[in-house]
Amino acid sequence: MRVGPRTAAAAACLVLGLGLIGGAVTGSWLTGDGGDGTAGSGFTAAATLWHSVPVDQLFPPTLQGTGAGPGGADRTWTRIAVAPDTNCADAFDPLLHKVLAPVGCQRLLRATYTDATQTYVTTVGLLFTKADSAAMSALAARFRDEHLDRRGDLMPRPYAAKGTAAAGFGAKQRATWTLSVLTDAPVVAYSVSGWADGRTVDAPLPAADALRSGATSAPAQAGLGNEAQGLADRVERRLRQTVSSATEKPS
Repeated sequence: MRVGPRTAAAAACLVLGLGLIGGAVTGSWLTGDGGDGTAGSGFTAAATLWHSVPVDQLFPPTLQGTGAGPGGADRTWTRIAVAPDTNCADAFDPLLHKVLAPVGCQRLLRATYTDATQTYVTTVGLLFTKADSAAMSALAARFRDEHLDRRGDLMPRPYAAKGTAAAGFGAKQRATWTLSVLTDAPVVAYSVSGWADGRTVDAPLPAADALRSGATSAPAQAGLGNEAQGLADRVERRLRQTVSSATEKPS
Protein backbone atom coordinates (compact mmCIF):
# COMPACT_ATOMS: atom_id res chain seq x y z
CA MET A 1 0.00 0.00 0.00
CA ARG A 2 1.26 3.45 -0.86
CA VAL A 3 1.28 6.00 1.92
CA GLY A 4 0.45 9.55 0.81
CA PRO A 5 2.76 12.50 1.33
CA ARG A 6 0.68 13.89 4.17
CA THR A 7 0.89 10.59 6.03
CA ALA A 8 4.62 10.49 5.49
CA ALA A 9 4.88 14.03 6.78
CA ALA A 10 2.87 13.14 9.86
CA ALA A 11 5.16 10.20 10.52
CA ALA A 12 8.17 12.44 10.12
CA CYS A 13 6.71 14.89 12.62
CA LEU A 14 6.34 12.16 15.19
CA VAL A 15 9.91 10.99 14.68
CA LEU A 16 11.13 14.52 15.16
CA GLY A 17 8.85 14.87 18.15
CA LEU A 18 10.46 11.81 19.65
CA GLY A 19 13.76 13.63 19.67
CA LEU A 20 15.33 11.56 16.91
CA ILE A 21 17.47 12.77 14.02
CA GLY A 22 17.89 11.27 10.58
CA GLY A 23 20.04 8.18 10.65
CA ALA A 24 19.35 7.44 14.28
CA VAL A 25 20.03 3.85 15.10
CA THR A 26 16.86 1.79 15.39
CA GLY A 27 16.46 0.33 18.81
CA SER A 28 18.06 3.08 20.89
CA TRP A 29 16.97 1.99 24.34
CA LEU A 30 16.79 3.64 27.69
CA THR A 31 18.97 2.25 30.41
CA GLY A 32 17.62 1.30 33.81
CA ASP A 33 17.42 3.88 36.53
CA GLY A 34 19.51 1.90 38.97
CA GLY A 35 16.51 1.13 41.16
CA ASP A 36 16.33 -1.82 43.48
CA GLY A 37 13.96 -3.98 41.44
CA THR A 38 13.39 -4.86 37.81
CA ALA A 39 9.73 -3.96 38.08
CA GLY A 40 10.51 -0.54 39.52
CA SER A 41 13.18 0.26 36.96
CA GLY A 42 10.91 -0.99 34.17
CA PHE A 43 8.12 1.32 35.29
CA THR A 44 10.51 4.25 35.40
CA ALA A 45 12.01 3.41 32.02
CA ALA A 46 8.60 3.13 30.40
CA ALA A 47 7.68 6.65 31.47
CA THR A 48 10.14 8.22 29.02
CA LEU A 49 9.93 5.83 26.09
CA TRP A 50 7.70 8.24 24.22
CA HIS A 51 10.66 10.50 23.40
CA SER A 52 13.44 7.91 23.30
CA VAL A 53 12.28 5.18 20.94
CA PRO A 54 11.76 5.38 17.16
CA VAL A 55 8.14 5.48 16.06
CA ASP A 56 8.64 2.31 14.02
CA GLN A 57 9.51 0.43 17.18
CA LEU A 58 6.19 1.16 18.87
CA PHE A 59 4.03 1.40 15.74
CA PRO A 60 5.70 -0.65 12.98
CA PRO A 61 4.82 0.09 9.34
CA THR A 62 3.43 -3.44 9.09
CA LEU A 63 2.11 -5.76 11.79
CA GLN A 64 1.42 -9.45 11.34
CA GLY A 65 -1.53 -11.00 13.14
CA THR A 66 -1.04 -14.73 12.92
CA GLY A 67 -4.35 -16.32 13.88
CA ALA A 68 -5.76 -12.92 14.89
CA GLY A 69 -8.69 -12.81 12.47
CA PRO A 70 -12.12 -14.43 12.67
CA GLY A 71 -11.87 -18.19 12.88
CA GLY A 72 -8.12 -17.98 13.50
CA ALA A 73 -7.38 -16.44 10.10
CA ASP A 74 -4.13 -14.56 9.70
CA ARG A 75 -4.19 -10.77 9.43
CA THR A 76 -1.78 -8.19 8.09
CA TRP A 77 -2.12 -4.54 9.08
CA THR A 78 -0.44 -1.60 7.40
CA ARG A 79 0.15 1.71 9.10
CA ILE A 80 -1.42 4.54 7.11
CA ALA A 81 -1.20 7.47 9.51
CA VAL A 82 0.92 8.54 12.46
CA ALA A 83 -0.20 11.44 14.62
CA PRO A 84 2.42 13.90 15.84
CA ASP A 85 3.00 13.25 19.52
CA THR A 86 0.76 15.53 21.52
CA ASN A 87 -0.85 16.24 24.86
CA CYS A 88 -4.35 14.97 25.51
CA ALA A 89 -6.30 18.15 24.78
CA ASP A 90 -9.25 17.22 22.54
CA ALA A 91 -7.91 13.67 22.14
CA PHE A 92 -10.69 12.01 24.16
CA ASP A 93 -14.40 12.49 24.62
CA PRO A 94 -15.04 14.67 27.71
CA LEU A 95 -16.14 11.85 30.02
CA LEU A 96 -13.16 9.61 29.20
CA HIS A 97 -10.89 12.62 29.64
CA LYS A 98 -12.38 13.13 33.12
CA VAL A 99 -11.94 9.46 34.07
CA LEU A 100 -8.30 9.49 32.98
CA ALA A 101 -7.53 12.83 34.64
CA PRO A 102 -6.24 11.34 37.94
CA VAL A 103 -3.20 9.84 36.17
CA GLY A 104 -2.45 12.91 34.06
CA CYS A 105 -1.18 13.09 30.51
CA GLN A 106 2.52 13.23 29.76
CA ARG A 107 2.22 12.46 26.05
CA LEU A 108 -0.14 10.69 23.67
CA LEU A 109 1.10 8.65 20.71
CA ARG A 110 -1.30 7.35 18.07
CA ALA A 111 -1.21 5.53 14.76
CA THR A 112 -3.93 4.29 12.44
CA TYR A 113 -3.76 1.01 10.53
CA THR A 114 -5.81 -0.65 7.84
CA ASP A 115 -6.17 -4.31 6.93
CA ALA A 116 -4.84 -5.84 3.70
CA THR A 117 -8.13 -5.18 1.89
CA GLN A 118 -8.47 -1.61 3.17
CA THR A 119 -11.92 -2.54 4.46
CA TYR A 120 -11.28 -1.65 8.11
CA VAL A 121 -9.36 1.06 9.93
CA THR A 122 -8.06 0.96 13.50
CA THR A 123 -6.44 3.62 15.62
CA VAL A 124 -4.05 2.41 18.30
CA GLY A 125 -3.00 4.76 21.10
CA LEU A 126 -0.48 4.82 23.93
CA LEU A 127 -1.19 7.42 26.59
CA PHE A 128 1.92 7.99 28.70
CA THR A 129 0.69 9.26 32.05
CA LYS A 130 2.31 11.25 34.85
CA ALA A 131 1.25 8.72 37.48
CA ASP A 132 3.22 6.48 39.79
CA SER A 133 2.62 2.76 40.19
CA ALA A 134 0.06 3.20 42.97
CA ALA A 135 -2.04 5.62 40.91
CA MET A 136 -1.97 3.34 37.87
CA SER A 137 -3.03 0.40 40.01
CA ALA A 138 -5.88 2.44 41.48
CA LEU A 139 -7.12 3.44 38.02
CA ALA A 140 -6.82 -0.13 36.76
CA ALA A 141 -8.87 -1.33 39.73
CA ARG A 142 -11.55 1.25 39.01
CA PHE A 143 -11.79 0.21 35.36
CA ARG A 144 -12.00 -3.44 36.43
CA ASP A 145 -14.48 -3.01 39.25
CA GLU A 146 -16.77 -0.58 37.44
CA HIS A 147 -16.36 -2.24 34.00
CA LEU A 148 -15.43 1.11 32.53
CA ASP A 149 -13.71 -0.53 29.58
CA ARG A 150 -17.13 -1.70 28.36
CA ARG A 151 -18.95 1.63 28.52
CA GLY A 152 -19.83 3.11 25.16
CA ASP A 153 -19.53 6.64 26.54
CA LEU A 154 -15.88 5.95 27.36
CA MET A 155 -14.73 4.96 23.86
CA PRO A 156 -11.43 6.46 22.68
CA ARG A 157 -11.47 8.77 19.69
CA PRO A 158 -9.94 7.62 16.39
CA TYR A 159 -7.17 9.41 14.53
CA ALA A 160 -8.28 10.21 10.99
CA ALA A 161 -5.77 11.49 8.43
CA LYS A 162 -6.72 13.19 5.19
CA GLY A 163 -5.76 11.38 2.02
CA THR A 164 -5.82 7.94 3.67
CA ALA A 165 -8.33 5.12 4.06
CA ALA A 166 -9.07 6.57 7.51
CA ALA A 167 -10.08 10.01 6.23
CA GLY A 168 -13.71 9.44 7.21
CA PHE A 169 -12.99 7.68 10.50
CA GLY A 170 -14.73 9.92 13.01
CA ALA A 171 -16.62 9.58 16.27
CA LYS A 172 -19.78 8.23 14.62
CA GLN A 173 -17.77 5.58 12.75
CA ARG A 174 -16.44 3.91 15.90
CA ALA A 175 -17.58 0.26 15.94
CA THR A 176 -15.44 -1.64 18.45
CA TRP A 177 -12.80 -0.69 20.98
CA THR A 178 -10.58 -1.92 23.77
CA LEU A 179 -8.78 -0.04 26.54
CA SER A 180 -6.23 -1.30 29.08
CA VAL A 181 -4.76 0.51 32.07
CA LEU A 182 -1.31 -0.99 32.56
CA THR A 183 0.10 -1.40 36.05
CA ASP A 184 3.66 -2.32 35.08
CA ALA A 185 4.08 0.92 33.10
CA PRO A 186 2.54 4.40 33.32
CA VAL A 187 0.60 3.76 30.13
CA VAL A 188 -3.01 3.46 29.04
CA ALA A 189 -3.19 1.44 25.81
CA TYR A 190 -6.23 1.43 23.57
CA SER A 191 -7.57 0.79 20.10
CA VAL A 192 -10.75 1.64 18.24
CA SER A 193 -11.92 0.17 14.92
CA GLY A 194 -14.42 0.97 12.20
CA TRP A 195 -15.15 0.54 8.52
CA ALA A 196 -12.99 2.39 6.00
CA ASP A 197 -16.00 3.44 3.93
CA GLY A 198 -17.14 5.89 6.59
CA ARG A 199 -20.39 4.16 7.53
CA THR A 200 -21.86 5.14 10.88
CA VAL A 201 -22.41 2.66 13.69
CA ASP A 202 -25.49 2.92 15.89
CA ALA A 203 -24.46 0.38 18.55
CA PRO A 204 -20.68 0.05 19.03
CA LEU A 205 -19.43 -2.97 20.97
CA PRO A 206 -16.44 -3.50 23.23
CA ALA A 207 -14.04 -5.79 21.42
CA ALA A 208 -14.54 -8.48 24.08
CA ASP A 209 -18.27 -8.58 23.32
CA ALA A 210 -17.74 -8.50 19.57
CA LEU A 211 -15.48 -11.54 19.90
CA ARG A 212 -18.03 -13.61 21.80
CA SER A 213 -19.20 -16.78 20.11
CA GLY A 214 -22.62 -16.22 18.59
CA ALA A 215 -22.38 -12.42 18.51
CA THR A 216 -24.63 -11.28 15.67
CA SER A 217 -24.16 -7.51 15.41
CA ALA A 218 -22.65 -6.10 12.23
CA PRO A 219 -19.33 -5.13 13.86
CA ALA A 220 -19.03 -8.61 15.38
CA GLN A 221 -19.91 -10.40 12.15
CA ALA A 222 -17.44 -8.25 10.23
CA GLY A 223 -14.60 -9.17 12.58
CA LEU A 224 -14.02 -5.64 13.83
CA GLY A 225 -13.52 -6.95 17.33
CA ASN A 226 -10.60 -8.96 15.98
CA GLU A 227 -9.18 -5.83 14.41
CA ALA A 228 -9.31 -3.81 17.62
CA GLN A 229 -8.12 -6.58 19.93
CA GLY A 230 -5.47 -7.95 17.58
CA LEU A 231 -3.77 -4.63 17.01
CA ALA A 232 -4.02 -3.55 20.64
CA ASP A 233 -2.44 -6.82 21.78
CA ARG A 234 0.48 -6.50 19.41
CA VAL A 235 1.24 -2.86 20.15
CA GLU A 236 1.02 -3.51 23.88
CA ARG A 237 3.33 -6.50 23.49
CA ARG A 238 5.87 -4.40 21.60
CA LEU A 239 5.74 -1.78 24.35
CA ARG A 240 6.54 -4.39 26.98
CA GLN A 241 9.35 -5.84 24.86
CA THR A 242 10.81 -2.37 24.53
CA VAL A 243 10.63 -1.81 28.28
CA SER A 244 12.24 -5.19 28.89
CA SER A 245 15.11 -4.36 26.51
CA ALA A 246 15.54 -0.97 28.14
CA THR A 247 16.05 -2.50 31.57
CA GLU A 248 18.24 -5.46 30.64
CA LYS A 249 21.66 -5.33 32.20
CA PRO A 250 24.75 -6.44 30.24
CA SER A 251 25.84 -9.93 31.21
